[in-house]
Amino acid sequence: MEAAKTYNSADELDKFEELFPAGTKSAIAKCLTKEIWEEYKDKKDAAGVPFKVMCFSGVKNLDSGIGVYAGSHDSYTTFNGLFDKIIKDYHGHGPEDKHVSDMKSEGLTNTDFSEEDASMILSTRIRVGRNLADYPLGPGVTKEQRLEIMDKVVKACDTFQGDLAGKFYKLEGMDPKDQ
Repeated sequence: MEAAKTYNSADELDKFEELFPAGTKSAIAKCLTKEIWEEYKDKKDAAGVPFKVMCFSGVKNLDSGIGVYAGSHDSYTTFNGLFDKIIKDYHGHGPEDKHVSDMKSEGLTNTDFSEEDASMILSTRIRVGRNLADYPLGPGVTKEQRLEIMDKVVKACDTFQGDLAGKFYKLEGMDPKDQ
């Protein structure tokens, strides 16, 4: 792979030809065309997240698998020229396809762990930040919004009982012993 231009912020992204050196294999490098770049490069989604911010990680981290992060749920519509191509390429799911959700626990099977396997599990995490309505996604969320999200999730998790109950640990300032 040839040497890449170094970018320090999304605002520096300008010339399409300089975004990805030859050999970059990420989904964004594969699916982002000059035409798509020119159409979206100066636009923002409904949450105010610029297209360039969504692309920055993939330009900065050329070994990324996907390399683009939606700024809000609206990004998928506003920038569908790119997101539809990436989703179709990666998941085989086109814009005309319909996702079927089944949020019922009946029908789920869970393999019992042996005592030895169970003893290896120290903790787990639940990733929820991308699923809360009215908040931008990762690239567009502010520190204040992250704290609001954390408070809402902690309050919800505090209602868990039985084998779902647990203790919440903030990553910021966590005791190394608890890590």
